[in-house]
Amino acid sequence: MTTLTQPRPLDDVIGVEPDREPLTSRDRCDACGARAYVAATVNGVELLYCAHHATAYEDRLASVASTWHDERSTLGR
Repeated sequence: MTTLTQPRPLDDVIGVEPDREPLTSRDRCDACGARAYVAATVNGVELLYCAHHATAYEDRLASVASTWHDERSTLGR
């Protein structure tokens, strides 16, 4: 029997990096190439995502990310 685990909330991800250098317009989403607003570290590799893909993958990333840097709150300013 396979046991499914609930993803942990991103607030609980170890290593949230509030002091990370801000993402710039040169940082691009690994999924589609749009401007990145989220950086997540998974298995020692930094992955960048636009707001759309970060939201789409958020539940899955929460269970595997060791760090999480989220600038989506800057949208619409």
